[in-house]
Amino acid sequence: MDRWRIQRFDPFRELSDMQTEINQAFDAYFGVRPRTAVQERIWAPPIDVYETRDDLIVAVELPGVREKDIHLSMTGDVLSLRGQRGIAAEAREENYHRIERWSGTFERHVQLPIPVQADKIRASYHDGVLEIRLPKLEEVKPREIKIEVG
Repeated sequence: MDRWRIQRFDPFRELSDMQTEINQAFDAYFGVRPRTAVQERIWAPPIDVYETRDDLIVAVELPGVREKDIHLSMTGDVLSLRGQRGIAAEAREENYHRIERWSGTFERHVQLPIPVQADKIRASYHDGVLEIRLPKLEEVKPREIKIEVG
């Protein structure tokens, strides 16, 4: 029995469900509105935050985003990520039959759970995943304490 399953947190799921319900209520009252091929959407790339012995690691899925279109900054204990992903330049909007991949600008802010060394942050981008390594401050790293036998 798979009762304890980890699911990806999606902060916009409830907002999306609410938007759908509101749209259905308006459609029922005013009649169905014509839909455009591309509707305004918010894209929020999924983020994982975890730690190792020495680092706090933030991994962000950004398939189809060029490295030069990603911008990182750190203010206090908040890591900010913003950027942009476009749709294929060779296909114009009116030529699409279906659009399911998210595009447009994105911005995410992650409040860090522990203090880090902001001047030693490293970021790498490989296979559509941005990995940000934030070294922990020495005082928050786990230390092994030797037990003396007397």
